[in-house]
Amino acid sequence: MIVKKSQAEIERMARSGLVLAATHDLLRESAKAGVSTGELDRIAERFIRDQGGVPTFKGYRGFPGSICASPNEMIVHGIPGDYRLKGGDIISLDVGVTLGGWVSDAAVTLAIGEIDADRERLLAVTEASLLAGVAQAVAGNRMGDISSAVQHVCEEGGLSVVRSLVGHGVGREMHEDPQVPNYGRPGRGVRLEEGMVLAIEPMTTLGGPGVHVGDDGWAIYAQDDSPTAHFEFTVAITAEGPRILTPWHIPAAEREGAAAASAS
Repeated sequence: MIVKKSQAEIERMARSGLVLAATHDLLRESAKAGVSTGELDRIAERFIRDQGGVPTFKGYRGFPGSICASPNEMIVHGIPGDYRLKGGDIISLDVGVTLGGWVSDAAVTLAIGEIDADRERLLAVTEASLLAGVAQAVAGNRMGDISSAVQHVCEEGGLSVVRSLVGHGVGREMHEDPQVPNYGRPGRGVRLEEGMVLAIEPMTTLGGPGVHVGDDGWAIYAQDDSPTAHFEFTVAITAEGPRILTPWHIPAAEREGAAAASAS
């Protein structure tokens, strides 16, 4: 069942998204060669809790981390640990924040130092596909309009869409109805309505679309070990159009104000 949110509830989700965006900024600054994914996890958890939030992922179905940290050929669900970033890596950092009972969810894939041209294209095209999908998150459209927009940008850019992984609704729970595929046909699927809040999250590879699960039962890799990318926003469908609740950046001067904003 799709649970639509009131304007007041969307504002509460936006406060959660503010904390999440500030967390991503800290991670972006911290994700350097030599830093371990476990260190990034601790940075994120400490900041989220300092703002009065809870890392949504921690303990979810037994997941041990506060964030998902997925380097290179790992698409999603990487458990933070001893892996140390090195120049030329790319890493997907997926973060969830629960604040006042409301969840926000967003991911970004970062370059560590200089990366090759193919990986630059992978990141640029995947990010562009997310923005194309968000632009279709308009009341009166259908889910297929989002899905097909993502797919078109990815495939025109020479990438494969991972079809076995999808976005989802967000609200009181991290995973709510409806599912948000990254491929499809325009004009098909669930009709979009004001008050829906969606996690739109293209996941792509430079190779084929197949995946396999790692030995830990969590990490999902490209089947052919090709480089992968993952970008995600939490987006509310409003009368004024799509509203991104988890923006890319929060200026450093505003980070300490996240707690005050989330408490208001």
